[in-house]
Amino acid sequence: MSSLALLSDLDGVLVDSSASVERAWRRWAAEQQIPFGTIEPGLHGVPSRQTIARFAPHLDVASESRRLDRVQAEDVDGVAALPGASVLLTGGYARRFAIVTSCDERLARARLNAARLPVPPVTITSDLVERGKPDPEAYLLGAERLGVRPSECVVIEDAPAGVAAGRAAGMRVVALTTTHERGELREADAVIADLRALPSVLAS
Repeated sequence: MSSLALLSDLDGVLVDSSASVERAWRRWAAEQQIPFGTIEPGLHGVPSRQTIARFAPHLDVASESRRLDRVQAEDVDGVAALPGASVLLTGGYARRFAIVTSCDERLARARLNAARLPVPPVTITSDLVERGKPDPEAYLLGAERLGVRPSECVVIEDAPAGVAAGRAAGMRVVALTTTHERGELREADAVIADLRALPSVLAS
């Protein structure tokens, strides 16, 4: 396992932030008079700016995105580490590791701090890339920062957009069924319940 580089999403893989996400987006949807149920299916795994541009392109997308991410960074009630997260972040599954998230830097740090998890040296956030998931840019940047080839990387994801990004980057993808059903993650190379099953997948 030490020869691998692991690139992990944050929300739904390392932390459970679902309550905070839902509170923020429900308020935003109500403000824009958009049914939350219309937005909810596509929320996970993509930067907030992409969701805003899709459903409210008439707004100042950058400003609204910053506002939404700030609201979520200030509301971390209920944010908690998921099983296996601490082991992954402290090198228990692989020596080389990076977080690749659709959060901006402030939000990523707020959620890691709330979950009492360390911030790894290589953390790729939405403010470092122009194109969010499902575009592979963020995962390719993560591999570059770790000094490894895409073929040496395993992506850990929970959302279809992230799975697509990892596949487009030429990386092996392991998906967790923490936020989506197994059938929605069928493009992944392997699907497991949570990080505790990761060692057996990496060894195969």
